[in-house]
Amino acid sequence: MKKFSSFFSPGKKVPILLPQSPTKSVADMKQLSEGQRYKIEAYLQAGMKKDEIARLVGIHRSTLYRELRRNKWKPTDKYKADYAQYRYELRKSQRERHTKFTIWIEERARVMLEELHYSPEQIVGRCRLLGYPMVSHERLYQWIWKNKRNAGTLYRSLRRQGRKHGKRKNCHKDRGWVKNRTSITERPAIVDRKSRLGDLEIDTMIGKGQKGAILTINDTKSGYLWTCLLPSREAKYVTAATINLLQPYRGYLHTITSDNGSEFAGHQEIAKALNIKFYFARPYHSWERGANENTNGLIRQFIPKGVSMEDVSGYYLEDITKYINWRLRKRLGFLSPEEAVEFPSIDKF
Repeated sequence: MKKFSSFFSPGKKVPILLPQSPTKSVADMKQLSEGQRYKIEAYLQAGMKKDEIARLVGIHRSTLYRELRRNKWKPTDKYKADYAQYRYELRKSQRERHTKFTIWIEERARVMLEELHYSPEQIVGRCRLLGYPMVSHERLYQWIWKNKRNAGTLYRSLRRQGRKHGKRKNCHKDRGWVKNRTSITERPAIVDRKSRLGDLEIDTMIGKGQKGAILTINDTKSGYLWTCLLPSREAKYVTAATINLLQPYRGYLHTITSDNGSEFAGHQEIAKALNIKFYFARPYHSWERGANENTNGLIRQFIPKGVSMEDVSGYYLEDITKYINWRLRKRLGFLSPEEAVEFPSIDKF
């Protein structure tokens, strides 16, 4: 419809036609279809320029640039149509809707919290992913703390049960020095971007009396976890278990990073057997292996400090490992590591 303004001349009212502001075409205002996304992927693989791709697909160039910016796993990843469509559908399902905290929603949240050990954010993210109605994670926390004030036990299903992080005491011990180490400072920069599968972190966990140990290895991109129960933390056991766990994936692994514990004295043997680069974090820089430290924290939910590893069975550790590999991750779009490594857009092991 035309827009009019007017000014007053002596004795007469004259309509003045103002120019319309330019508007986008109907094609630009529509959401991209799945078919258009596959065309974009094909044109990109063919090496075509982005302006030409936008013209061929029938969209504005800004729409194309926004699509490439928003719908990739990592900014450095190649554009994949199936993953882009998944990201679009996920955002669509997460649009804010006012949801009442009905008894049915409360019961669903209770089961996911107490039986599946999901955090409030994981409950909300998974329900949205599956299309189930759910209130916000802030509302779930309000519900949990109200339940606690009324002598309820819902808070006990939270990972930290409301406890604050304490300061780490200065209790570093000399764990030996590993010969022929390669420092993390020499590790390729691509590892820090977590843009590919096959970059691993490794550590050991000990129990009461330092009898027995658990070997933990995780992939930094997907969070996928491998574990093994060891008779002790001696280097010979760690070396043999690491090679045995990762041998099926030889050829798909790139790097592995550990701390400076003497249990990794067999790093050269591991590197040779798996054709992998082995790096060591700087002393007392646990954040350089942050994903592994966090994973060990998840395991400690089930095997607290002070528990002897002699009381932990291989079957129990296997169940814990499966639970963690199926545990939802916010950074994976509320997929689990098990689902993430199977997603078509990600290079498979």
